[in-house]
Amino acid sequence: MTIKEIQDEIVDEFAMFDPQDWDERYQYVIDLGKTLPVIQEQYKTESNLIKGCQSKVWLHGEQQDGKVVFSADSDAILTKGIIAILIRVFSHQKAADILAADTQFIDQIGLREHLSPTRANGLVSMVKQIKMYALAFDSQNN
Repeated sequence: MTIKEIQDEIVDEFAMFDPQDWDERYQYVIDLGKTLPVIQEQYKTESNLIKGCQSKVWLHGEQQDGKVVFSADSDAILTKGIIAILIRVFSHQKAADILAADTQFIDQIGLREHLSPTRANGLVSMVKQIKMYALAFDSQNN
């Protein structure tokens, strides 16, 4: 699937919930965190910690067969769900496609506006780190 197709799928999933009921949506994000591809302990290092997050979030990316594959973990259940959504969208995609992708779907599902300011900053930092991995891999490929 393309990044856009995955984003549209996530928007559709969130559309099933009552727009006013954020308890259901938060629970869904938390449940998504339980599906996160677990990062190997060797990658839970200071250099893989995402700066700007209130919680600890580790993100590791590597190239496999020309695609970027991410794994992550967090010490907070909601944050783990947020990074799980981002990994679902951007993992197993080409670096150039990750760099070209927008993140409008985050606003479409209402996530950014319903996070605390520190969590919203963390979300921006997570997206930035994913794009940094893609930039590094894209420059290696060219």
